[in-house]
Amino acid sequence: MEQNYQNHARTVLGFHRVLLILLVAGLIGSGVNLYESLYSPNLYSASLIMLLFVCCAIMYAYVRLFPLKAQDRAIRAEENFRHYILTGKILPSGLTMGQIIALRFASDEELPHLSDKAVKENLRPREIKQFIQKWKADHHRV
Repeated sequence: MEQNYQNHARTVLGFHRVLLILLVAGLIGSGVNLYESLYSPNLYSASLIMLLFVCCAIMYAYVRLFPLKAQDRAIRAEENFRHYILTGKILPSGLTMGQIIALRFASDEELPHLSDKAVKENLRPREIKQFIQKWKADHHRV
C-alpha cells in the first residue's frame, strides 16, 4: 500500500488499543476495589493492587516516550544530513522537532523549499504534511 497523508499514521492494535483498554479497566477496577476496602482487612492488598496498576500506567507512558525520543534524534540527524546533501547547508535552526518529523515525508525535490517555508510561515507539522506533493514513505516509525 502506498503511504500518503491520509494513511501514514500507524498504530499497533495490541499496544495502542488492547493493552490501553486493559490498563484503564484495571485502574478503574483497582480504584473501586480500594474504595470498597477502605474499612476492611483487605485494605493492604487492595492498595498494593492499585499501586501495581498505577506503576503499569506510568510504565505504559514511558515505554512509548523513550523510544520516540530516540527515533526523534535519529530523524533529526537523518533529515539534517539529507538537507545538507541536497543544499550544502544544514536544516534551518528555526525548525521545531515536530516540523522536522513532518519534513521527513517530503521528497528530495520538496525538502529545501518546504523547510524554508516551514520556518518563514511557522507551519504546523500537519500543514507541512498537507503541502507535500510527492510523499516519501516511512514504514518504520510506529
